[in-house]
Amino acid sequence: MARRWVFSLTTAIIVAALLGVTSQSLADSPDETGELHFSILHTNDLHSALIPHSPAVDYHPQRENPAIGGFARLATAVREVREDKMERGEPVILLDAGDFLGGSAFGWLTLRGHAAELTVMQRIGYDAVVIGNHEYDFGPDVLGEYLMTAGYPDAHRKTLVLASNTRAPDDHPLAARNLYLNTGVLQLENGLTVGVFGLIGEGAVMVIGEPGDVEFPDQHDASRQAVDELKQGGADVIVAISHSGVDEDRELAREVQGIDVIVGGHCHTALYKPVFEGSTVIVQAGHLGNYLGQLELAYDPLAGRIRVRNEENDRPFLIPIDDSFAPDPEIDSMVSEYLHILNEQVGDMTEGRWDDVMVTIATSDFVFSKRPPLAETPVGNFVTDAMRLIAQNLTGKRVDIAVQANGAIRKSIYPGTMDHSKGHISFYELVEAIGMGSGPDGFPGCPLVSVYITGEEVRRLLEITILLQELAGDAFFLQVSGLRYSYNRANAVLLTVPFLDIPVPTTRAVTRAEIYTGEGIQPVDGEGYISLSRGDEDMYHLVTDAYILRFLPMVTALLPQLEIVAKNAAGEPVLLDRIDELMIRHADGREVKVWEAVVGYAAAQPMGTDGIPRVPDYYERVAGRINETWAFPFAGWIIMILIFMTAGILFAFRRMRRKRL
Repeated sequence: MARRWVFSLTTAIIVAALLGVTSQSLADSPDETGELHFSILHTNDLHSALIPHSPAVDYHPQRENPAIGGFARLATAVREVREDKMERGEPVILLDAGDFLGGSAFGWLTLRGHAAELTVMQRIGYDAVVIGNHEYDFGPDVLGEYLMTAGYPDAHRKTLVLASNTRAPDDHPLAARNLYLNTGVLQLENGLTVGVFGLIGEGAVMVIGEPGDVEFPDQHDASRQAVDELKQGGADVIVAISHSGVDEDRELAREVQGIDVIVGGHCHTALYKPVFEGSTVIVQAGHLGNYLGQLELAYDPLAGRIRVRNEENDRPFLIPIDDSFAPDPEIDSMVSEYLHILNEQVGDMTEGRWDDVMVTIATSDFVFSKRPPLAETPVGNFVTDAMRLIAQNLTGKRVDIAVQANGAIRKSIYPGTMDHSKGHISFYELVEAIGMGSGPDGFPGCPLVSVYITGEEVRRLLEITILLQELAGDAFFLQVSGLRYSYNRANAVLLTVPFLDIPVPTTRAVTRAEIYTGEGIQPVDGEGYISLSRGDEDMYHLVTDAYILRFLPMVTALLPQLEIVAKNAAGEPVLLDRIDELMIRHADGREVKVWEAVVGYAAAQPMGTDGIPRVPDYYERVAGRINETWAFPFAGWIIMILIFMTAGILFAFRRMRRKRL
C-alpha cells in the first residue's frame, strides 16, 4: 500500500512537472502558424486626471454614473486584460505617449514635491512613458525634481522614461542624472524583443511654456538613430512612442523606415481604428484616460513583420474607462491620499476660502462648451469675462479687453447630472478647464498681467490671431471679452515667402472691430460699442496671462508690420523680460491666477433659490463676439489686377505690331 502511494505521488509530481514544462513551452514558443502573439495597451494625454471626470461630481463608487476615466478604474481595466492574456500565454506591454502631467488640480502637487501621476503609473505597471510638452509646464528644473521624486534614474527598472529627441544641457539634472533615456528594450515572456523610443513633435515643442535651455533636435534624425540602435541591439519589433499628433506621426512613418508601431498622443484623437501608413500601424487613445488603447499583434519571425489581430479576435481598439470597471483598491487608496494632500494645498493657497476641490462653487443647467474649434465658444466667453471683470475689481481701473488662447482653455465645463450632483459645478471642474502653468511665485496657475495698447494695436492683435489659426491651428485662437469683431479668413495671408516659409500678412483680415464701453457683461446685441478705426492711437487696458504676453516679441520679430508694444498706464513701453512687474496682485502681494479669477467669477454670480451662485443663461451659447464673414479675397483682387494688367500689355503689344505691319 505504501509503495502504491509513493508510486502515485511520484507519478503525480512527474505529470505536474511535465505539464509545467509544456505550459511554459507554449508561452515561450510561436503558435502553430509560427507567429508570436502580444498586445500593446496604451494611453496618452492623461493630464493629471487621477479621478473620474466630466464631471467629477457625478462619480460615485457604489452607483452607476456617467463620470469617465480615473486611474483606479484604468488599473482594473489593465489588470483584466493582463489576466486574460496570461491565460492565453500572450505577453502585454503598457505604454503612455506623454502629457501625463498638467491639466487637473492634481498636477499642482508637483510644486509641493510630489510626483502623483508617475508614481501611480509605476504601480499600475506602465513599461514606458514619453515626456510631452506639458511635462515642462513648470520648467525643466521642476521636471527634473519630479522625476527624482518618482525614483529616477533607478525607477527606469520599473517604468522607462523616454525622450529620444530631447537634449538637456550636460550639467542639468535631466541629463546629468540620466532621468530620461533615448531608447529601451522590453524582453517579453514569449522570447520577443520589443525596442521602444520616445519623441516629442514639432507642434508640441512649439507650445512648451518653459523649455529653459532644453533643445529638441529633428524628430526624423533622432528616430533613424534610435531605429538603428535598437535593430543593432536585436529588437524584433520597434515601437515609437510619439507625442506629436496623427499628422506628424504619419509623416514620421513615411520618412523613417523600420518603425512597426507608433503609439501617439498630443492631438487628443481617439482612433477607433488604427491609421496605416505603409507597414506602420499608428494608434492613439483620446485623452484624460477616457479610453485604454488595445492593440493585439502577431509577429512573424520568418518575415520579420507584424499584423493586427483585433478584428479576428473581436477586440475593440479602444476600451471605454467607465463605471463598468470597479476601482482598483490599491490605486484608489493612493489617489485618495493624494486628494487629501491636494485639499490641504488648496486651503493654503486660498487662505482657507476653499479647502475641498470637490466643493460646489456654482450651479448651471448647461455645459459651457469649448466647441467648435477656431471660433467663439461659451467657455471662452466665461473665462475671458472672468479675467476682465475680476481684474477690474482688483485693480480699481477699467479693463477694456481680456483675451485667452484656446490652448490654455483645456476643456468644456460640465455641471453634474446625477441626483446627488444635479447642476453642481465644482472647484475641480473649473480648475481642470483653466488651471495650468505657474508664476514666478512658484504657485500653480498662470498669473494675470495688465498692459495698455493702442486701438491700432488691438486690431493688429486680432490680425495676429487670425494669422496664427492658419499657421498653428486652434491652440492660438484667442477668445475675447470687451470686443466684437468680424473677419475674413481668406484675407489673412497675401503670400508665403518661398524657402523661408514666412507668411506675408495682408493686415486686412479684420473687416470690423468694436470695443464695448458699457459695464459688466457685454450684450449680444444693442448699443454700447464704438468702432476701432485703423491708426487709432487711443489707449486701451488689456488683461491676459503671462504665457500669451511672452509670445508677442516672437510674433513681432517675424512680422514687424504687426508690432505690438506693451505699455503702462502712462503710455510708456514696458519690458516684457520683467513680466513680474506687469502682474495683477492681491493687496498682500500674491499673484492673481487665471484659475483664481474664473473660480471667483463663478462664485460671484447671483444666488439661486438654493442659496448657491447660479450661472446666467447668457453663457449657454455664444454672444456674437467673433464673426467670420466672407468677401472676395484680397489676394484675389491683386491677382485679377495683375491679370488685367498683363492682358492690357499684351493687347497694346499686338496693336503696336499690327501698326508696324
